[in-house]
Order: sequence, then C-alpha cells, then structure tokens
Amino acid sequence: MTEANWIDHFISFLEELERSKSRGALAMLRRGLGKPPGTTPEMYRYIVPWTSGLSRWREDACYVVAALFAWHPQPGGSGNLGNSFASLARQVQQDQGAKKIPEALEGRFTALLNSRQEDLPGYLRQAVSLLKSKEVPLDWRQLLKDYLAWGREDRRVQRDWARAFWRQSAVTENIEEGGVQK
Repeated sequence: MTEANWIDHFISFLEELERSKSRGALAMLRRGLGKPPGTTPEMYRYIVPWTSGLSRWREDACYVVAALFAWHPQPGGSGNLGNSFASLARQVQQDQGAKKIPEALEGRFTALLNSRQEDLPGYLRQAVSLLKSKEVPLDWRQLLKDYLAWGREDRRVQRDWARAFWRQSAVTENIEEGGVQK
C-alpha cells in the first residue's frame, strides 16, 4: 500500500468513528491529548492495527493526529493548516472589525512554524484548540502528510503553510487598502 493510500485509509477510519457516533472510541483517542505519543494504552486498540512496520515517527504521527481528530472531528476542511489559519484570521477580523490579522494570532502561527519536530505535538494541540474554538475545520489527510514531512531539511511544509496563510491575508489587506495584488 502506498503512503497516500495508507493515509487515506487511516483518516477514513477516524472519520467513520465520527460518522458512526463511536463516542467511546473517540473518547479513548482523546485521552492521548497532551501526552507523549504512544503512551496512552486506551488508544492502542485503535492505532496499533495501523502502525505495523512503520517507523517510530510515523507511528507517533498516528497517535497525535488521531487524538487531535477525536478532539475536533468537524468535517469540511481543505488545504493545509495555513489555509485553516487563514480562514480563522478572516473570521477573527470580521468579528473584530479589523483590517489586519491580529498580532496574537500571527504570533501563534509563527511559533507553530518555528516548532521543532519533537515539540510539534504540543504546538498542534494549541493550534487545533484555537481552530476548534471558532469551528474552523481541518483537512486531516493533509495534516497527517504534513506532520510526516515536518522534519524535512528544505522546510517545505512550513513554507507551504506560511504561503497559504500570508498569501490569503495579503490579498485581503491589499484589496481593503485599494492596492493591486501582483
């Protein structure tokens, strides 16, 4: 099975837990929030079948993403986490009548982009908490793909997230200021 197929099947499994209202299973997965990946025995029943032959990093990614999904399983997300944060920024701007991205939100997003691989679970928990508070959905398949590629030397994931976040907000700010987007 290719990695893309494996990711799709794993996220489909999590989505089916939500669709079928498997509250017990989702509660067990949520128990992993804030704990080191793979240290919550209640999660094993749901995660171990998906991790046979995976590297430790990939296995940990399953635990982290499953716990986050169980906490915020809202469907409908598309794009990467930068797109989700851009949606959040637009929502906050509308709520506050602001023209620019609030500095606190931008700071949180920048801290996430700066996070080291070993600190990523904690930063993602904070990010998903913020998105959940405003009911902004995530693309869980893309998040798992990005999680797995986080440590790349070229920082492709971080640059893609930044591009999605600031490009969308720059267009909005430029239009509001009467400028022309290049």
